Amino acid sequence: MRTYLAVVDETKEAELALRFAARRAAKTGGAVLVLALIEPAEFVQWGGVQATIEEEARQRAEALVAAAAGTLVEEAGIRPSIMVRQGDPVQVVRALLAAHDEVAALVLGAAASGAPGPLVSYFAGADAGRLRCPIMIIPGSLSAEEVDRLS
Repeated sequence: MRTYLAVVDETKEAELALRFAARRAAKTGGAVLVLALIEPAEFVQWGGVQATIEEEARQRAEALVAAAAGTLVEEAGIRPSIMVRQGDPVQVVRALLAAHDEVAALVLGAAASGAPGPLVSYFAGADAGRLRCPIMIIPGSLSAEEVDRLS
């Protein structure tokens, strides 16, 4: 089954990328894999404090993914697979792509202004030709209606 991997965070562009992935999956009979990333916490001297920081970050990411999954079910009738992973974002996405042959496209959102985020910069940069699937970059300047029309 064709699966669209959408990386989500709390930004408008990530929301648009997820919307695009859901619409494409619905139109092609595919699926959506939603990934929320938790960046490694900076080292804190007291282990209990660091564990609390990491747990809070995981809870925020899980809530974000749960909300995104609810939106997909409600709007597109798609029940996505959800993942929350901790680590360097580029390495996590690369590992996930290597482990999941069913991923047909990596869908990322690009901010409407300013520099692109680290995932867009990396995957659309020098190593873009080495990916095993296409990358779809959804401009953050698009409206929901434009995303629907394009998907």
